[in-house]
Amino acid sequence: MTPQELAAKVGENIGTSEWVTMSQERINQFADATGDHQFIHVNEEAAKMTPFGGTIAHGFLTLSMMPYLGANSDTPKLDGVKMGVNYGGNKTRFLSPVRAGKRIRGHWKLTEMIEKRPGQWQQTCEVTMEIEGEQTPALICEWITLYFV
Repeated sequence: MTPQELAAKVGENIGTSEWVTMSQERINQFADATGDHQFIHVNEEAAKMTPFGGTIAHGFLTLSMMPYLGANSDTPKLDGVKMGVNYGGNKTRFLSPVRAGKRIRGHWKLTEMIEKRPGQWQQTCEVTMEIEGEQTPALICEWITLYFV
């Protein structure tokens, strides 16, 4: 799909990812990578005593799953992309914790697709990270990606 064809889809839901399990192993690896070993993430016994009833994924771990989930989704792929980079986010909100062992998936709604300069496109999507079997999503944010074609 060309960037211009994708731009015609502004306002539409453009894709959903596959389900991915937020395992305790993944949570522990993220804690090791970031140095965030707060007990609600890594101490299963202590976390049982919290309102969460067990360990939960870091909010930033859930957010960091967007590139993986995007790559494993049915979102349109742009023709001729040389490089795509994360540019940032707006209005990121962590609405519900993701318990260890739960599955998540992402939903993308295209809110903007503009050519910043020749061959450089800025895409903004509202991304909702769903938790399987739960009413409230894990997070909602506007995510901005730059594509160089």
